[in-house]
Amino acid sequence: MPKLKTKSAVKKRFSLTGTGKIKGTQSFKRHNLLCKTSKMKRKAKGCTIMSEAASKVIKKFLIG
Repeated sequence: MPKLKTKSAVKKRFSLTGTGKIKGTQSFKRHNLLCKTSKMKRKAKGCTIMSEAASKVIKKFLIG
């Protein structure tokens, strides 16, 4: 079997933390911001740790 290549899109969007968790940007903050509450926009700042279910898929693409 050939080696799996790292997916370029995943490489650009996610990164590994020191403990092996997947770090990515928060969603729902790009457009239509007038209808979103200030609390929601404030919570969407910065990065977030991906869930266990999403991490399994992302690690498969990230590590290869």
